[in-house]
Amino acid sequence: MALSLRVTSVWSPFVQLSSTASSGFSLSLSQSCSVSKPSFHLKLNTRRKYSYQTRFVIRAARIESKSVTLGFRAPQFQLSEPLTGKVWTLEDFEAHPALLVMFVCNHCPFVIHLKKVIVRLTEFYMKKGLAVVAISSNSVATHPQDGPEYMAEDAKLFGYPFPYLYDESQDVARDFGAVCTPEFYLFKKDGRRPFELVYHGQFDDSRPSNNNIPVTGRDLSLAIDRVLSGQPGTIRAKT
Repeated sequence: MALSLRVTSVWSPFVQLSSTASSGFSLSLSQSCSVSKPSFHLKLNTRRKYSYQTRFVIRAARIESKSVTLGFRAPQFQLSEPLTGKVWTLEDFEAHPALLVMFVCNHCPFVIHLKKVIVRLTEFYMKKGLAVVAISSNSVATHPQDGPEYMAEDAKLFGYPFPYLYDESQDVARDFGAVCTPEFYLFKKDGRRPFELVYHGQFDDSRPSNNNIPVTGRDLSLAIDRVLSGQPGTIRAKT
């Protein structure tokens, strides 16, 4: 029976993942953080001024069900890349100090709003050692435009520097606790230790409905900078 996962946050900007599974779950996380200025930045014609703080803070919306906490270990996965046919696993990224996992899809207006800057941001940090993977878990029964053949076209059109993988069963989304697009999970790796979650939050404050806030990737960039620079800092979750 077709089933649509509900977003329960009253102000979440994200689009829900649709499911054809016989059982579902509901989760929404809308997060923002305020820290020191990121090394990745765009040249923008704007007079908007930001106030930067040195403390790393995540403000998370209330959730109804399955959640992830800081320190959560990246789940194993084995998914194909429609563009190349290659099968990727978590082990393929073991040599990297950090891994960014993005749950996205083709049709989501919030993903479309960020796509070009996502490409530029990931290209910038991949040169610094960050591993990146994007995953689409949307049901083709409800959104055929999110099917693998269209994923391959999208990856080629936008020149994704990262693999864009298809989670047909939605098992990987469930393992990560992802139900919305876009969702960003940043993991760090210390030596032989497993990848551990250090950030689960928004890309930045921009939204398709608000042209006054530019797309910069500020929040995600700040988190990546901390991880790649080896800053221990305290990460405080706040509801």
